[in-house]
Amino acid sequence: MDNIGSKDSKLKIEEEENNDIKVQVWKYIFGFVEMAVIKCAIELKIGDTIEAHGGLMTLTDLSSSLNCSPLLLHRILRFLIHRGIFKEEPTKSYAQTPMSRLLTSSGAHSLAPMHVLESSHVMLAPWHNLSAYLKANDGGSQPFEMAHGKDLWRYCAANSSHNKVMNEGMASFARVVIVPAVLERCGGVFEGVGSLVDVGGGNGSCLSVLVKAFPWIRGINFDLPHVVSVSQEYEGVRHVGGNMFDFVPKADAAFIMNALHDWDDEDCIKILKNCKEAIPEKTGKVIIVEVVIDEKDESMVSDIRLMLDMIMMAHTIKGKERTREEWAYVLQQAGFSRHTITPTSTIQSIIQGFV
Repeated sequence: MDNIGSKDSKLKIEEEENNDIKVQVWKYIFGFVEMAVIKCAIELKIGDTIEAHGGLMTLTDLSSSLNCSPLLLHRILRFLIHRGIFKEEPTKSYAQTPMSRLLTSSGAHSLAPMHVLESSHVMLAPWHNLSAYLKANDGGSQPFEMAHGKDLWRYCAANSSHNKVMNEGMASFARVVIVPAVLERCGGVFEGVGSLVDVGGGNGSCLSVLVKAFPWIRGINFDLPHVVSVSQEYEGVRHVGGNMFDFVPKADAAFIMNALHDWDDEDCIKILKNCKEAIPEKTGKVIIVEVVIDEKDESMVSDIRLMLDMIMMAHTIKGKERTREEWAYVLQQAGFSRHTITPTSTIQSIIQGFV
């Protein structure tokens, strides 16, 4: 009897494990649903509307303000509440949560522009070409080019609407997630830096935050002409248009955030060499804010880093996230004598390369 009971117990455990595996697979199959429903909430401006009405709204009032079906809206909210995005109060009213506030479509602390970017038709289309790209054995067009006939950078140059979405998305990610983490943990890296060139700095909004935090710094926002030509002016920041493969404006230090991962090692080394030429021979340094992959790390944060590596594969020309060893290689090949890597409270680390 004991053997029979033990066998039944083992079968029950195996059945439960199989069911858990099936549930996990279902979540992968329907993983797109979360992105789509959150995009719907951003487009409807659910969070903005609740916030504008004092932070609490009934379904009737909310559906009336949004001019949409209360029955359909209830189902959308039920789905989001289950994930901690919005909450339902005992009064049958809906309220914001810390997560929903990050996804409002307005405000300085919104990540909605980044979600709008990644969930856009332009950025989703390349994913359908991932397997074809792998079968080409690195010899064919990359997924974005397969989908749109040109790489991401030429596409943005030719399409002002997507260029705007791209710049706003990247700026929100840097402003809300990365720059605060840099200031919190590594503000000391900017001591003694009188001038700072942000290489691939987008619209300059992130550099403006650094200049505001360290007012002794004179900022140079350096990006492609079609990017800086539509950038707003910031106090202490000068916009310069150009190509980082040709030159980098002179400064005490070069700052590169989420740009080197867009390129393969050869191009990455070329950019770093141009940075090295732009900074003082004895005291200059390059400050890199990028992901550092640790293949043994199984944390949720590490999983996000691996997701970003997949995004690089889908959207860039042989771009990738790098391990410590890979960062050491490109820095050494570019002529930097030593480097340090400092983790932050977010998914990026600060890598300093010294002349």
